Amino acid sequence: MTDYRDAQIGQMVRVLKGKDAGIYGVIVERMDEKFVRIADGNKRKFDQAKRKNLQHLQLLPWISEEVVNSLRESGRVTNGKLRHAVISFTRFTDTITEEKGD
Repeated sequence: MTDYRDAQIGQMVRVLKGKDAGIYGVIVERMDEKFVRIADGNKRKFDQAKRKNLQHLQLLPWISEEVVNSLRESGRVTNGKLRHAVISFTRFTDTITEEKGD
């Protein structure tokens, strides 16, 4: 069972429920114990981040330090940095999957 209290800003997530099911995003705000806001810099921009119930997300073991540092310094993050974080994560997981397949 996932402990949702461990969800952190900058952490990669995979949406499990709703119309965005299957997409990856980054936690950009922790609203309370149950809800976060996520964005991917592409479909969901930082300024219009999606409010999601943590139970509808799969927390992934990847935290973007670039996103964390940007939010800590300015309270904002560029959509380009969010896109870069998602792309870096998907490339990393694709590499792991290919290695397991060999």
